[in-house]
Amino acid sequence: MSGTIQNRDAFLNKIASRLGRNRFLTTVERPEWSYHPQDTVLKDADADELLEALKTQCTTIHTDLIETNKAGLIDTLRKIVSEYGGGSIVAWKDTRFEQYGLSPLFDTIWPSENIDVHQWNPEAGEENIQLAEKANIGITISDITLAESGTAVQFSNKNRGRTVSFLPLKSIIIIPKSSIVPRMTQAAKIIRERVKNGEHLASCINFITGPSNSADIEMNLVVGVHGPVKAAYIVIKDL
Repeated sequence: MSGTIQNRDAFLNKIASRLGRNRFLTTVERPEWSYHPQDTVLKDADADELLEALKTQCTTIHTDLIETNKAGLIDTLRKIVSEYGGGSIVAWKDTRFEQYGLSPLFDTIWPSENIDVHQWNPEAGEENIQLAEKANIGITISDITLAESGTAVQFSNKNRGRTVSFLPLKSIIIIPKSSIVPRMTQAAKIIRERVKNGEHLASCINFITGPSNSADIEMNLVVGVHGPVKAAYIVIKDL
């Protein structure tokens, strides 16, 4: 997006004067730190060890984690949806669902069982949000997964409404095993590289760590305060 910035110099000069210094007119260079402790966390962990770290963290953040493969994904997803009460489902309109072999489940199996499935439609506008608000379960996919914190990173776009992750009563996030990295450090690097390469980034990047919770009041954890009250991660091992 291009345009004209009005009064930029005057605005920045005023801020600098209020801070009691001259305005920096040269490019600020990133410092070279002697130590990088953020790079040492799970530094030598392989894919299986990262998955184990994620599983351990999920017990802390009250999140169900189920392992499966592509062949067993439909049965696993049906089982979790049933355990979570069935009912209406809202999901992204994502080509990866087809790649994972889930089209028959969304298009035929669930409708035949009188389970309503709505996939995000950018042309429907506000109706998507209303359906997400009424849905029992939201189904999404993690783009990057942080083993240390149990966090799913999701890049929104016109077909991946962010409300699918937090308006339904329960959330199911599909996690390709290959998406698991040690921590936030690696996610930030991935995003930074995409920016440097000139790639178009999502207007909204969500970092979701299990069901909604708060420990603001005397450090007592309360789960389900402003979003999904239950969350499940389904890790697909052979993608």
